[in-house]
This record gives sequence, C-alpha cells and structure tokens, in this order.
Amino acid sequence: MATVEQHHWYDLSIHRSWEDVVSIVLGAAILIVPAVMAGAEDTAMVISSGVAGLLIVALAALATVRPQRWQEWVEMACGLWLIASPFVLGFGGALLTLHVGIGIAVCVLAMLELWQDSGRGF
Repeated sequence: MATVEQHHWYDLSIHRSWEDVVSIVLGAAILIVPAVMAGAEDTAMVISSGVAGLLIVALAALATVRPQRWQEWVEMACGLWLIASPFVLGFGGALLTLHVGIGIAVCVLAMLELWQDSGRGF
C-alpha cells in the first residue's frame, strides 16, 4: 500500500504558498501606506516605496505560479532597499520604522524561500 508523505503547514523545509501571500501583503502595505502618510515634500520616498512595493507584489505573485530563485534574490534586494531608503532619502519617524520593519520581513522571507529552494534545483 502506497503512503502519501504528509507535510505540516509549519514545516519550513519546503516552499509554501502562504510565504508568497505574506510577501504580497507586505508589498501592498509598503505601496499604499507611505503614499497615504507622506506629505507633498516626500515625492522621492513615495516613488521609491511604490516601485519596491510593486516589484515585491509582482515577484511574489509570479512565485505562486512559477517559482524561480532569481525572484527571491530580487525580493531580497527590494527588502534591503527598503531598509536603506530612509537613511538614503532622509526621512524618519513612523515611515522609517515601517520601511525598516517591512524590509526586514521581506528579506527574512526571501532568505527562507532561497533556503527552501536550494534543494529543489531552482
């Protein structure tokens, strides 16, 4: 009798769709929240957040259909930019905290997915 190997949702050794959904939510948050919170003088920050958010959303959505390692590397680069952008573009307060927090979360998810995919030959 054949048995089917069961994997639990908390098994972090394989790529799960919830990870991509979380990335989509994080990308949408960094796309929308800064645009709502920013003043007229923060145009560069809004554009920067918008581009990073769109890339994260698009790459995570693409990863749900056809996962590739390069997608995770680009997501990690977006996360690193989100961490660095408050210091490069010179903004602070709640937006600094938001950018750094979401940037760290995106980087951690990308690293997890890279680790998971390393054994699958992507």
